[in-house]
Amino acid sequence: MLVALIAHDKPGALPIRQENRPLHLEYLKSTQLVQQAGPLLDDQGGMIGSLIVLDVPDMATAQDWATNDPYAKAGLFAQVQLIHWNRVIG
Repeated sequence: MLVALIAHDKPGALPIRQENRPLHLEYLKSTQLVQQAGPLLDDQGGMIGSLIVLDVPDMATAQDWATNDPYAKAGLFAQVQLIHWNRVIG
């Protein structure tokens, strides 16, 4: 099943994002569950959140993945949503 993880950073958390980005990117590549991923951007192009599409057997696996993301462990996010997603195009 595909799950969209949509996360919004806490205000002023760019230093947390920058400090933990290498570990986060390593985690994305190492788990082999990520189909697509990238930052959400503000009007000036600054990173303010994340959109990640996971291919997982169930929602519990998606939640476990989200909990163990280095960004989550560092307290970067103000809000995280996990939503079952149905790919129609692409």
